[in-house]
Amino acid sequence: MFGNAGGGKSALARRLAAATRLPLYVIDMIQYRPGGGEVPHDEYLRTHAELLRRDEWIIDGFGSVSSAWERFAVADTLVLVDLPLITHYLRVTKRLILGLFTPPPGWPENSPIWSSSMSSYRVIPKCHRSLTPRYRQLIAESASSKRVYHLRSRAEIEACVESVSREHGRTSE
Repeated sequence: MFGNAGGGKSALARRLAAATRLPLYVIDMIQYRPGGGEVPHDEYLRTHAELLRRDEWIIDGFGSVSSAWERFAVADTLVLVDLPLITHYLRVTKRLILGLFTPPPGWPENSPIWSSSMSSYRVIPKCHRSLTPRYRQLIAESASSKRVYHLRSRAEIEACVESVSREHGRTSE
């Protein structure tokens, strides 16, 4: 599960984990402590490497460039959420506003909603310019060897969840 900030990746990851009954691991919960402090990088990398050695998983989040690409290499399925740029900004804004009242699901306890949201606003254009083209290339190159989903709209996200749910004999959640 990867793509730009605010694309709904975490919500999609939770839905796919429920549909497949695969364990879901959230990178932010591994990389950050309650309150937003970072886990030492070597500790994060050890935990990440342990996850990748497991037989089955859904991993939501970025972590670092090197750990993300390591994850993409070993994954049997890649899911790119690649929505219109404005959608990413709007969803970060929605998360910020709602986060003032209740923490976003999957975020470490007492996460700094304001500073995390401001960081997301700064990341969106950078990711769009540098990572998103690389993500699209990865999906295109991986299509012959992995199951890939390149989701460009809410309708495609819903169709993906429906397809995966049917494949696993479940109704979508």
